[in-house]
Amino acid sequence: MPVSDAYKAVPASIEVRSIDYVPVAERHGKVWHLWPVWFSGDAHLATVATGVVGIALGGNLVWMAIAVTLGSAFGTFFMAFHSTQGPQLGLPQMIQSRPQFGYVGALLVWGVALIAYIGFNAFNQILAAQTMHDLYGSDPTVTMLVFAVLAVSLAVVGYDLIHLAQRLIAYILIAALLVFTVAVIAKTHLPPQQLDLGNFRAVPFLAQLFAAASYQVAWSIYVSDYSRYLPRDVGVGASFWWTFLGAFVGGTWTMLVGTLSSALFPTLEVATGLRAAADQVIPGFGKPLLLCSLLGLLTITSLNCYGASLTLLSVADSLKPTRPTPAKRIVTLLFATVAASCIALASSENFVEKFGEFLAVLLYLFTPWTAINLVDFYVVRKGHYSVREIFNPHGMYGRWSWRGLTAYGIGFAAMIPFFSTEHFKGPVAQALGGADVAMLVGLPVSAIVYIWACRSLDLEADRRQAQEADIGLDPDAGRS
Repeated sequence: MPVSDAYKAVPASIEVRSIDYVPVAERHGKVWHLWPVWFSGDAHLATVATGVVGIALGGNLVWMAIAVTLGSAFGTFFMAFHSTQGPQLGLPQMIQSRPQFGYVGALLVWGVALIAYIGFNAFNQILAAQTMHDLYGSDPTVTMLVFAVLAVSLAVVGYDLIHLAQRLIAYILIAALLVFTVAVIAKTHLPPQQLDLGNFRAVPFLAQLFAAASYQVAWSIYVSDYSRYLPRDVGVGASFWWTFLGAFVGGTWTMLVGTLSSALFPTLEVATGLRAAADQVIPGFGKPLLLCSLLGLLTITSLNCYGASLTLLSVADSLKPTRPTPAKRIVTLLFATVAASCIALASSENFVEKFGEFLAVLLYLFTPWTAINLVDFYVVRKGHYSVREIFNPHGMYGRWSWRGLTAYGIGFAAMIPFFSTEHFKGPVAQALGGADVAMLVGLPVSAIVYIWACRSLDLEADRRQAQEADIGLDPDAGRS
């Protein structure tokens, strides 16, 4: 039975592909399936924690709500454009970095991606442990380990089951969030200072805005992993808007839940604060709301495991070209899960502060990459790549691409004076009272340097070589 038929017959069978190209004959699914993936991907406790950052720094509810909305929209804009690359190339997100950085040079961004995947999963396990301890008094270590096993089991089955789980959970989460939101609007009476537009504080506002933006941009490293099986004729506009809709609504709504909970109960942990806020508006509703958010946390942890596996396989392929197999995918899944679990078991104190710091570091590391990847895809090469050459260690994209690496280095260096973290504040950030605007510098600088560096690239020859290299790659492409 062809693999495409196997997918249709047994949707929950273990996925056979990983970093390799998805042929047209195996493409399936509908473009609207993207919104529940990213709605559920955002509607969980880690996102709630992101909405707490500004309140923890002394901001009030109304200004932090504005910061969450603007930051989420800004970050999701870039993230959703990466989603459109999946149907066009049929490849996972990170392997697409080779044309910009080189066959070996892409290890730079893959290392950053692994930090994100494993770091997010460690935080997710801590949140799950806090939640179950709050609800049932469960032992944190046992909870973390059980949570990790459930998450990696879903990731082992792979793409189709993840999509199905995200769709089912999306409807559950929407119902729970709607009940909570309506109850809050009807019953909550906030202190006047929380709604005072005259009480603007720049540092908490910018910290919250860029925490939300960073959180959404962080999905960019694997967003096309979940669109790469879609039919190749799916349009850029359709994949962009369905991704943007799910991620923006799910992310903004859930962050605002965290902002509100923190404003009402600023001294409580994330899960405890959410439960207290829900119980205040609907007695007894806190436990069901936490359980619903825990479902979303479980599936996004699976997505992170899945993405970490693909990235580890890409790293292995760069060091020594290898044929991807389901067995290798499972081994890398287990490795990523064990690494995240070890970090989670060793961490627990000052969770919100550490999470905010982690988001800031991610923002700095991902900003140059997202600018370079998008500019290359939409402005420079305009979607014309060779799949075969991406997997050729001595191919047209080279082992090290000075253009992408130079643009990344200069873009990152340009942000350093604007860095603002607990342990380091650049001179510009200090002059701004600790406000962090590094992303606004890193994006244009990286993009401009990369475009400048590509002036010497013969794009016509590059496109012709890519087309010739992929002749016969997909015999069914003409019938798609």
